[in-house]
Amino acid sequence: MEKKIGCYICKGCGIGDNLDVGALESVARKDQKIPVVRNHEFLCGSEGLELIRKDMESEGVNALVIAGCSPRAKVDEFRLGAALMDRVNLREQVLWVQPVAEGDDTAEEDRQMAAVDYLAMGCVKVKKMDAPIPFEDPGFSKDILVVGGGVAGLTAAKNIADTGYKVVLVEKSDDLGGMLSRMHKVSPTKPPYKDPEENPIAGLIAAVKGNGAIKIHTGATIKKTAGAPGLFDITIVKGGKESTERVGAIVVATGFGLYDAGKLPAQLGHGSSPDVITSLQFEEMAKAGKIVRPSDGQPAKRVAFSLCAGQRSTEHLEYCSGACCVYSLKQALYVKEQYADASTYLIYQEVRTPGQMEDFYRKVQDEGGVFIKGDVTQVAKGAGGGLSVEVNDKLLRGKEKLEVDLLVLAVGMTPSLDTVDPNKASPVGAGEFDYTKSVLNLDYRQGPSLPELKWGFPDSHFICFPYETRRTGIYVAGPARRPMGIAASVSDATGAALKAIQVVESVARGAAVHPRAGDLSYPSFRKEGCTQCKRCTEECPFGAINEDDKGNPLFNPTRCRRCGTCMGACPQKIISFANYSVDMIGSMLKEVEVPEEDEEKPRILIFACENDAYPAMDQMAQNRAKISPYVRVIPLRCMGSMNLVWVADAMSSGYDGVLLMGCRHGDQYQCHNVRGSALAEIRLSKVSETLDRLQLESARVRMVEVNIMDADKLPEVINGFVDDIMEFDPNPYKAF
Repeated sequence: MEKKIGCYICKGCGIGDNLDVGALESVARKDQKIPVVRNHEFLCGSEGLELIRKDMESEGVNALVIAGCSPRAKVDEFRLGAALMDRVNLREQVLWVQPVAEGDDTAEEDRQMAAVDYLAMGCVKVKKMDAPIPFEDPGFSKDILVVGGGVAGLTAAKNIADTGYKVVLVEKSDDLGGMLSRMHKVSPTKPPYKDPEENPIAGLIAAVKGNGAIKIHTGATIKKTAGAPGLFDITIVKGGKESTERVGAIVVATGFGLYDAGKLPAQLGHGSSPDVITSLQFEEMAKAGKIVRPSDGQPAKRVAFSLCAGQRSTEHLEYCSGACCVYSLKQALYVKEQYADASTYLIYQEVRTPGQMEDFYRKVQDEGGVFIKGDVTQVAKGAGGGLSVEVNDKLLRGKEKLEVDLLVLAVGMTPSLDTVDPNKASPVGAGEFDYTKSVLNLDYRQGPSLPELKWGFPDSHFICFPYETRRTGIYVAGPARRPMGIAASVSDATGAALKAIQVVESVARGAAVHPRAGDLSYPSFRKEGCTQCKRCTEECPFGAINEDDKGNPLFNPTRCRRCGTCMGACPQKIISFANYSVDMIGSMLKEVEVPEEDEEKPRILIFACENDAYPAMDQMAQNRAKISPYVRVIPLRCMGSMNLVWVADAMSSGYDGVLLMGCRHGDQYQCHNVRGSALAEIRLSKVSETLDRLQLESARVRMVEVNIMDADKLPEVINGFVDDIMEFDPNPYKAF
């Protein structure tokens, strides 16, 4: 496509009153050789937008440089159908953060210089872009695989099918229903939220079995998951026979396991008496119709429930399972329903009943349930064939003994998926893994398992993308993702189903899903320049790159999240995107006019993550915080895309300092692309070598973590760095 660029400068929001727009037009027209250059008083208004549309129709403009407000503002207005566009942020990055007092000619000059630099960078950025050609494949499938036939899996399958998509449902058991099928009743889901409700699983199973869009494989396992979103090939083993299904996305809803009660502390009494049982055993007893002592079959009218049995403990489960309190409340009411003269005791650390479940909690109180904040310290044989349970009461600060027929232990939920700690595990080929012990058996270079977040649960971005794993197009829902109850599982399954639908539709268009939703680009590489160092394959957070038999990268475009981590990792600079490349960013930073040494106006380059740091800078500008006029900001897709050549280019171009602003990394990471900031910091640790070679101080380059909520802290961070840089002599490369 022959590119014809149009540059449009908005004079609204005070831009025309405080900047020399004529000079900016001259920069675009004469210096940057942009063929169509115009300004308008109100570019995002109907007349301004019509001006751009007319030029696109009559002048053949197909690439846009729009100089005005932040690219995060007026997004819908400027969605004009141009294949290439850059938004130059004159309002937030220049006008609002560089106020000028009347008569301060120096500050006015500095502000104009910043506007000129940003416009020049925007123009060269669009020049260096190519229109992305979306990846297409005739074999794309919009069918969706659901793994797991419990309440979450059945809900996801039904919702997907009801929306018009075909579903392949795989359940390892011979019957559908999962853990819920073993339960008597469920906690209330509708007003007045006070009584247990009938188990809905039978109706849900019937609805799924009766839906012709859902193909069901029970008694089946997945031997291999190969391919990528839109192109997943699933090998299913059932009754010793293999079959293959092509699907576009995967929802994993394999439920949960239960913590082994045999590992619980001895004082809880499990194993010492058949009358010490787990909450699931009690549930099955209630479903069978008779709540009795297993030891002798006598009615169990006095029942104690030990909540948090082995949970929130560094020796057992460190986390709360989220649903055990509500399950125990429900079970206490079972006893009352069966025996009017029953007594129930709930021994707890904290009772967690969020939302409407507080009314359910009050119902148990009203029914005579006794709540004791404390710990079970001993279980022994009691009078009349029952149990004597000793409790350390934390409120009364003493010990008391309860004579009961049953002690029910609320053991916690454990992960049902095979996961691997991505920071500890080395890649393992799928052929080396026993598929009967795995759920998906991913045919990925990084191994057959999903990366772990914590405690064995699969990693998902816990703030922004709660269902998405590090394997694009594979979503986890229900207690397979994190411990949760039935109502939350239903909601979770619905969310994951919608995400799966979103990914198959996006892949069909060749577009990314998130965080760069709609981006049609994907990485390509210049094969003849590859040294087979494998850094791109090892550093990609999403398993989007495999290797051929010679060690060259093999890209899986639909796995790619377009973060650019591979581009930043490549020491040969041979990986690029049509609209994002090493050359593009390098050309932008070189377009900034660096003043001579005697002008005493340093230039500081800021690389800002577009997901957190850049929005925080916008908020900082809205707060009208003042920052140094000497900084120039270039947003990066992710700090993981930062290539060290840009630091070398900046220093050799005369910049006095480089500040990288990336997301928080580590165990509580907030990086949209998981490891981008961490990888950038690792790369930056090697930059001292480069600076030493250039005979420059290593402190001229720094990386800081910036949260999207850090707008109030940014002025101090930025201005503090500028002050530190001004303590050094000017960069000697300014003279070259």
